[in-house]
Amino acid sequence: MILSQGVHFALLSMLFAGINDVIFKKYAMKNRSRGMYVLGVGFTWAILQILYSSFSEILFSFDILTIKYGLLAGVILAVANISLIEGLTHIDVSLGSTVYRLNTVGVVILSFVFLSERIEPIKLVGITFGIISVLLLYKSNNGKKANHTAKIFFWLVVLASLFRAAYGVVSKVALLGSADKNTIILLASLCWVVGGAFYAKYVEKRFTVTPQKALYSAVSGVLVFCIVNFLILGLKVAQASIVVPIANMSFIIALLISVLIGTEKMNFKKIVAVAFAAGSIVLLSSV
Repeated sequence: MILSQGVHFALLSMLFAGINDVIFKKYAMKNRSRGMYVLGVGFTWAILQILYSSFSEILFSFDILTIKYGLLAGVILAVANISLIEGLTHIDVSLGSTVYRLNTVGVVILSFVFLSERIEPIKLVGITFGIISVLLLYKSNNGKKANHTAKIFFWLVVLASLFRAAYGVVSKVALLGSADKNTIILLASLCWVVGGAFYAKYVEKRFTVTPQKALYSAVSGVLVFCIVNFLILGLKVAQASIVVPIANMSFIIALLISVLIGTEKMNFKKIVAVAFAAGSIVLLSSV
């Protein structure tokens, strides 16, 4: 099967996102500022975006349409990530990750409503396979009842998932409207800087830089640069309801890396989950 260009870009975005998931998990293992991490990632990402455009001799276009959609997409993405980080601070990580990856459902619905993308049977089956894969990897909280605080932060992660779905669709709308993709990406990175700074200073009240935070931010900044650029390139040439669900399979890459480095063990349920994820990618790639 010859994969389309859009699917190639989505697979690359998925690969780098999976690697970044592992980096984030290692960062979150210690009590460090999430806000400073987001700020550092955004700063690294912005510098790389400017350098990439400079070396490629690509000019940024700050027309009204691009600025409008760029800021909207950037704010949505920043809110999604900060909401996810805040939510994961108070609820089980596996629960939060599961809910966040289910933004695939939101993408399909929003793409149908706002982009008039058709929901063919094969696409629906492919998305269903992806959702099954996520649910198979979900680990319950040993039957414990969630308290009121946990429920609040659970819904915060649901909000993050909805914002993440909206980001993909808004980006697609912007590209269809001939907005400049490089400027949109740059504005998104700057929104991470502002959002991370606000979160660190006014929510965490820990606005300090350490060598460890800088190193983690630099590595993740490079990865996010690749994640977003390949996602936007995929959205430019293919349907959002195909590109985003494939990119959302990144948790499988994270799982495989975790198994390889010995931080997680493979079992039958995880093998079946990987099989469903692979099936999802194959089905969505054939649309």
